[in-house]
Amino acid sequence: MLLEDLATEIVAHVFLSCTSISDVLALSSTCKRFRRIYTSSQRLPILQHAAEAQYGPLEDVIQLLTHNASQRAHIIRSVPFSLALLKQIVHTGRIAEKWSDIYPFKKWKHDFEHRRMLTTSERYRLRRALYRLWLYTRAFHNPAHPRSLRMNHLVLHERAQLLHNWSTAELAEIADVHLVLREVIRSNVCPSNGTIARKFKKRYPDHDGSQLLFNIHLNYPPPVSYNPFAAPALSSLYHNSPALADRFSYSKFQATAYHEPGAEGWGDDISQYYVVEDMMKLDPEQILWLKENAPLKGQVELYVKGLGDWFENNGDTWGQTLVEVLGERGEDVGEVLGGIAEGGLGVAVLDEL
Repeated sequence: MLLEDLATEIVAHVFLSCTSISDVLALSSTCKRFRRIYTSSQRLPILQHAAEAQYGPLEDVIQLLTHNASQRAHIIRSVPFSLALLKQIVHTGRIAEKWSDIYPFKKWKHDFEHRRMLTTSERYRLRRALYRLWLYTRAFHNPAHPRSLRMNHLVLHERAQLLHNWSTAELAEIADVHLVLREVIRSNVCPSNGTIARKFKKRYPDHDGSQLLFNIHLNYPPPVSYNPFAAPALSSLYHNSPALADRFSYSKFQATAYHEPGAEGWGDDISQYYVVEDMMKLDPEQILWLKENAPLKGQVELYVKGLGDWFENNGDTWGQTLVEVLGERGEDVGEVLGGIAEGGLGVAVLDEL
């Protein structure tokens, strides 16, 4: 029997068995009959099922996409599935998938002999944790939450309410992803002077890395001024080809008459720590974009300057809220973080291999 001769119910079941949106679209292009079945009343259920398999859990990504300032973040929202919503899900899901590819390199950065690709269930947990952390960032890392409200009892209670929606094991997954985002910021977006010196020495082994001229003063963020030799702003990089970003990435460690590699450092370990704390208020999409498109320190500083005065000197509140929630549950924060480091908790759990 030919495939196109199968009963409509069987063909619909085949559509519902697709694990990606691209598979659904490819199958619908096979013949006119399959196209008619796809464009029938089953279209949205088919796409929703494929989106769940590829970018799920949809429940969590929908909570992220439908949140706004007029709603409490911890209240579960139910919205009808639509093509407009699907377009947003695909955009957000692709970012989550990129983080799934980055995770092994940062999770096992030093323990590289155990580095491996994530399993299907681990990628699912990573996406779920990323969506939830992203929701927290969208709800509480914004101009409505300046530094003066960090310890406000009502605001802290509202932050804790969101975290109470999830079990301790699920909070450990979010904390695991949070550590990976921090490592990307610490080593790629805002590297310390020591990191710059090590990378410079690796690229130019014959050069004395101690001769780099580091700025011991943390001008964060600097005043915006015209410099004909500066790299283009983020907005212009966004519209150019990746090759342009590669060119500036290469020049990051190249000493020229107009560029000092030491100027790319964000201070010593202590100074860098406070910068990273501020930068952790960025959402996963912003962090990923800066990693891929802002190789120079000046570009990152200009981006941060554009976020407004509330951003500077106003660190991430996720860790503080996590400690509060785990304390209310009688959990030991050290044991939870230790479990993540040892592989007993978090996204990649050793017992499942």
